[in-house]
Amino acid sequence: MSEDLTTTWPTGPSKSRLALAFLVAAASDVVSYGTAFVPPMQWTVDLVTALCLFVLLGRRWALLPGLVAEAIPGVAMFPVWMLVVAAVALWGEVKRPGPSHRQ
Repeated sequence: MSEDLTTTWPTGPSKSRLALAFLVAAASDVVSYGTAFVPPMQWTVDLVTALCLFVLLGRRWALLPGLVAEAIPGVAMFPVWMLVVAAVALWGEVKRPGPSHRQ
């Protein structure tokens, strides 16, 4: 019953999920730009965006710094959510480095 887990577990989000995540991130960044001076509205947009990206991309640690960055006043002028999705698309999971042996 030994089966290769690399064939049964996906290594990352599918291309369609990534495309949809980019669309959600782009829409959120555009809306955040317009709500920069209305903090409660911007917080709502960012929480909904984080939730949508969580559903689309799965549990990714890259979403947390994006949410924190969006909470900083003035950062809404930058496309933070697009950068988060691009980081997930390029690097995937953040993995713990293996043990290093010093000599």
